[in-house]
Amino acid sequence: MKVAQRGLLAGLALLLAAGTVFAGGGSQQGGRSKGAIGIAMPTRSSQRWISDGESVKKGVEALGFTGNLQFGDDVIENQVAQIENMITSGVKALVIASIDGESLTAVLQKAYEAKIPVIAYDRLIRNTPYVDYYVSFDNYKVGRQMGDILVKGLNLEAATADTPKYIEVFGGSPDDNNAYFFYNGAMDVLKPYFDRRVLIIGSGQQGMDKVGTLRWDGATAQARMDNLLSAHYTDRTIDGVLSPYDGISLGIISSLKGVGYGSADKPMPIVGGQDAELPSVKAILAGEQYATIFKDTRSLAAETVQMLTALLEGKPAQVNNTTDYENGSTKDGKKYIVPSMLLQSTAIYKDNVKAELVDKSGYYKAAELGL
Repeated sequence: MKVAQRGLLAGLALLLAAGTVFAGGGSQQGGRSKGAIGIAMPTRSSQRWISDGESVKKGVEALGFTGNLQFGDDVIENQVAQIENMITSGVKALVIASIDGESLTAVLQKAYEAKIPVIAYDRLIRNTPYVDYYVSFDNYKVGRQMGDILVKGLNLEAATADTPKYIEVFGGSPDDNNAYFFYNGAMDVLKPYFDRRVLIIGSGQQGMDKVGTLRWDGATAQARMDNLLSAHYTDRTIDGVLSPYDGISLGIISSLKGVGYGSADKPMPIVGGQDAELPSVKAILAGEQYATIFKDTRSLAAETVQMLTALLEGKPAQVNNTTDYENGSTKDGKKYIVPSMLLQSTAIYKDNVKAELVDKSGYYKAAELGL
């Protein structure tokens, strides 16, 4: 990350901190709000999205706007209705983390007609040219980090075809564009080991059409893991699982523990994850989950505020990717590539939990992790 960008993030982080003063809403500057910003988040079932929504809300309120924060609770129709209501109420801009990235084409046409700019937050919105910017992490790199977790945990560099490692692969939600970046990044890392037959998918199941986990649901992942274990691992051991999200990882781990993994004579397979959610970080410290990918969503919120500031001033926002996020629509006669700001992520293992999540980032307090 460039020095100038780090400075920008630091300044915006101060804005976010200052925003806590204005958590009550609409009278931020001189007793008068500049107007409302619509913030549509996908669900309250994950603490991550609650934190993201509150961080964006505090950031826009620190700038003098009212944050209209709504959660779709994983129901597409809810989110569409919420966005329609925000447009009708006259919000100045929309920040949307979509439940289904392909379901908002019609409602964003209405936003365009009302001259309301749109930022896609962490999940790319597809099939519409009416998305001004996309802010996320480098999701292909995140996927590669997921693959690296298995390479490291299974010591694949030293593995041979005589004693291959057996794994299963889980993908994210097929209606989330990010899931494909995660999957492709991880599988690109693992491909050389598959080719050498030192790594084998015991069930043979791969491809997002087979391994995707709708709505990133842990219970769905647990049920699939139950089926995989009973069908393919009654006479051999599973060595690892590629998991794209901590909630999925916990479902997988529950399934594994249910058939005896995690005991002295049956070690827990290498299971990764993503988002550094508190239960999974505790599972890493307990030796049940091997690793996770930490994405500091406070920085994501800060970049969103930067983009909003530029949009509302009629200026171009700072971006660092204008080549990779084609969203399936056309604009000015060309395929539309959404201008994007991509942030960086960090792999978290047991030996760097305290250094990265407590000492360096302050994302958690030591007491929260039992340290």
